[in-house]
Amino acid sequence: MTMVAIGDEAQVETTSKRKFSGPAFWLLAPGVIWMVLFLVLPILMMVYVSFWTQTTFKIEPTLTLRSWITFFSSETYLGALWTTVRIWLIVLFSTVLVGYPAALFVGLFVRNKTIQTVLLVLCVIPFWTSFLIRVLAWRPMLGKEGAINLILMKIGVVQQPIEILLFSELSVIIGMTQIYCVFMVGPIAFMLGRIDPSVIEAAQDLGASFGRIFRTIILPLSMPGVVVGGIFVSVMVLGEFATSAALSGRKVNLLGNIIVTQVGSLKWAFAAVAGVVLTILMGAVVAALLRIVDLRKEL
Repeated sequence: MTMVAIGDEAQVETTSKRKFSGPAFWLLAPGVIWMVLFLVLPILMMVYVSFWTQTTFKIEPTLTLRSWITFFSSETYLGALWTTVRIWLIVLFSTVLVGYPAALFVGLFVRNKTIQTVLLVLCVIPFWTSFLIRVLAWRPMLGKEGAINLILMKIGVVQQPIEILLFSELSVIIGMTQIYCVFMVGPIAFMLGRIDPSVIEAAQDLGASFGRIFRTIILPLSMPGVVVGGIFVSVMVLGEFATSAALSGRKVNLLGNIIVTQVGSLKWAFAAVAGVVLTILMGAVVAALLRIVDLRKEL
């Protein structure tokens, strides 16, 4: 009887696979076609163009390594690459530093779902306005006669305006942290909201301090949210160009700014090389973050 039951189950499983293979294929087809046309093919074309011969006034489809050699032997390009990596690391750290406490409050200490929703909506209110407006709004805040300098001088913290607040790398970091912090808050708050309160109560009943509860329960269970938020922030910061151009007065050059400049100069091969390097960097960062936790298992 057992063998018959196993055989019946296997037959039902095979039949279900045959039954749903057709519809499953057609459900996947639009997404696969879209990804191939607008992701895979553009990346392959970008790689191909990066090997074209670039001259001052034209580009020829003759394969060469000249653009790659120029990129890795130029202090300008390598400097932009290092600046991109450095600012990404700082912004990633600052978004975690600012976003995690906010997410901890919303996801763990606020148990009313309505209030949680209201607080998360307040976090995304700035996105109701244009990205460019949100970036440029920092200029009157960080300028020599801006709000921050006026307040600091009014309360006697400084005697002279702090000039480094605007048109510097610091202003770019401040702007990016504010713009992308919400992408860190959301995933972390979601994971914290899934923690069973009875687990924390049990740890408290056993005499565990909040620090120990945070290290052994809260932080490990929230790591998938940190990783997801880190992926969101990393991809957007690594591809940035508008914030650095607006808040640094074009003093801070990221790889994104190099790509925009080269495309504007019709130097497609150089722009393609920078694009390929940036894509590889993003892929390496995402792969490294995904190794921290198994998102398929945790989510």
